[in-house]
Amino acid sequence: MSVTVRRALISVYNKRGLEAFARGLVEAGCEILSSGGTFHFLRERGIEAIDIATYTGSPEILGGRVKTLHPKIHAGILTRRGLDEDDRGLREVGGGPIDLVVVNFYPFEDAVARDPADVATVIENIDIGGPALVRSAAKNFAHVGVVVDPEDYAVVLGEMKGLSLSTRVRLACKAFQRIHAYDRAIAGYFSRLQVEADHSRYVPADEVLPDTLSLHLTRQAALRYGENPHQRAALYTAGQDIAWHQLQGKEISYNNWRDADSAWKLVREFDAPACAVIKHNNPCGAAEGLNPADTWQRALDCDPVSAFGGIVAFNRTVDADAASRMVDIFLEVVIAPSYDPEALEILGRKKALRLLKVATTFRAPRTELQSLAVGILVQEADALLLNRDRLQVATDRRPSEAEMEDLIFAWKVAKHVKSNAIVIAKDAQAIGIGAGQMNRVDSVRLAVRRSLKPTAGACLASDGFFPFPDNVEEASAAGVAAIIQPGGSVRDAEVIAAANRLGISMVLTGIRHFWH
Repeated sequence: MSVTVRRALISVYNKRGLEAFARGLVEAGCEILSSGGTFHFLRERGIEAIDIATYTGSPEILGGRVKTLHPKIHAGILTRRGLDEDDRGLREVGGGPIDLVVVNFYPFEDAVARDPADVATVIENIDIGGPALVRSAAKNFAHVGVVVDPEDYAVVLGEMKGLSLSTRVRLACKAFQRIHAYDRAIAGYFSRLQVEADHSRYVPADEVLPDTLSLHLTRQAALRYGENPHQRAALYTAGQDIAWHQLQGKEISYNNWRDADSAWKLVREFDAPACAVIKHNNPCGAAEGLNPADTWQRALDCDPVSAFGGIVAFNRTVDADAASRMVDIFLEVVIAPSYDPEALEILGRKKALRLLKVATTFRAPRTELQSLAVGILVQEADALLLNRDRLQVATDRRPSEAEMEDLIFAWKVAKHVKSNAIVIAKDAQAIGIGAGQMNRVDSVRLAVRRSLKPTAGACLASDGFFPFPDNVEEASAAGVAAIIQPGGSVRDAEVIAAANRLGISMVLTGIRHFWH
């Protein structure tokens, strides 16, 4: 059953697109009720509207806090057409049916973002009447349309003679989602609001793991499938848009998104120009260099076989030189903060290659979620950076300055390798990576075996402590000169003694970077 829109109530803070929309309603023979700023906005543009205060016979009070909370308004929205009991009730308050409710809320989220400490302003931006109107209209979707997003104005204008049931259901769903997100933002603010006897003050929360966790996610893309073709998948975001923009190429798959995320997190560790190559969520190459082309070549040299079909990330603008070198190998995705026009032209020759652009201002979420059969695990994201001043040299031989630089480089890469993780590096280039083994000594052996360059004089990073001296002995047999690891094993003394005996420098970080 369709609904003919004869009377609409409009009360919006965001007036984008409102003038054209309201004119379209009037031209279609619709009567408009509005209040406050919306009423004046329409009248100033010559659009006929009836002030809600005039319609209800009740003026706005409490500085505008109460204006639409009136039986004549809510009865008009909630009445079920053709039901005698509702018809009598509507007549008793002297009202008529309202077929369309167009509302968006006071900008509470913006007020918090501007100055969370200005409690008075933030509180005044908690909308009361707006959500009440929207909830009433969405509840009565069988007879009423509700619009909370200016993007839906065109849809409504296109169905003025008969607003379809499917459209009303979709709009009602969107309305309830907006109410949920709005209330969630308010609850989050109040969870960090300290009220004292003499005044109120807002205390920014350091806590990232609240007692109650509420998620409001919007589906942005339906993916072809998940990790495997028999699994359905989609991409959801907490905001309205995907923060990463695809410039060209095929649809980005579930696995592409995961690998691109891992690649971007890795290159963001470095201040110097850097490149990372990811395959199956593990780095198969990473390097710093003079420029993007240099970093690409050095990252590729770590494991060119595994790089085939990989995901590549840069922390600098991709130029024509880097693009020219990359077109010689099959890649799934390239991700960077920007691309030179010449680079886009070169990479554009590979039509299937997906190019992602990430704004330099983008910041990863503070928390990470993992779904389990029994619930959801939530943890603070591993954003801890290494403080060089807090490193402890545990061995008799201290690393040289060049070795220390390579140790720090290897440590940054190991943070993004699946545990147990071992990274061997030399001259700011990963040359051997051992990932995801069930014991650490096998990861050491794998990193050595996979190295295509001599490991003599190289540096080694381990994401967790060495439980036995055999790890050091394997590294020494490969010619490794220095090791960086968290420390903290009950056999630290034995491990350090082995390093001293073999002439290896060992640096302890006091922190670990497990990634399962």
